[in-house]
Amino acid sequence: MSGRLGAIAAAGVVVPAHNEEALLPACLVALRRTASALQVPVHLLVVADRCSDRTAAVARAEGAQVISIQARRVGAARAAGMKELLRLTSGSDPSAVWFATTDADTVVPAGWLRRQLEYANVGWDVVLGTVTVTDWDGHPPHVPVAFEERYAFGSGPHPHVHGANLGIRASAYLATDGFRPLRTAEDHAMLTAATQAGCPVVHAGDIPVQTSGRRLARAPRGFSNLLRTLADGRDAETRPEGVCQRATG
Repeated sequence: MSGRLGAIAAAGVVVPAHNEEALLPACLVALRRTASALQVPVHLLVVADRCSDRTAAVARAEGAQVISIQARRVGAARAAGMKELLRLTSGSDPSAVWFATTDADTVVPAGWLRRQLEYANVGWDVVLGTVTVTDWDGHPPHVPVAFEERYAFGSGPHPHVHGANLGIRASAYLATDGFRPLRTAEDHAMLTAATQAGCPVVHAGDIPVQTSGRRLARAPRGFSNLLRTLADGRDAETRPEGVCQRATG
């Protein structure tokens, strides 16, 4: 880790959203709360991706900045959001800027950004958190048990990668060439690129976010697909999870 790095001086959060007018308000209320716990400026940015509902209007009403794209690809949406954050923070040293990303159906805890910045300030370039499910309605009774078994990682670092709970230093993001414009698994591709670039990565189990248990997927083979495969009694197709490292700071 690069302990010589200065403290984070600015931050931003990207939320990709495709027709998320129903769940987005709770997401943004939680993000405003976590941003208010910091002493640095935080940009909250929603990327409305090919929306046919009131996603953009809802985001603005909740105090977020909004850009619109027509990609219908979560990787492209995250990439567009990060590009805009880079523009908004262009006057700052990228090593002192922190970018986080979550999903529109996700609620982050009050200390989410503060904890990510604590990791950043001791030298981690990438923080990967975990997710919990807010509501199991509509799922067979065995699914919560199967999910917990999959997520059991004891006291060690977890093996999971979620775009709904990811943070990265701006300088590290620039070293990776950014999110790839994929329909799914853009978070895994980012981890691979960050690891190859030599960025210190911590899999942090202490800042879980709450995401919806909906079975209607926004991204193919994403989190909703995992829940469907568990409901069907199958495990999700294994994807590379990258290198896990234990936090020491």
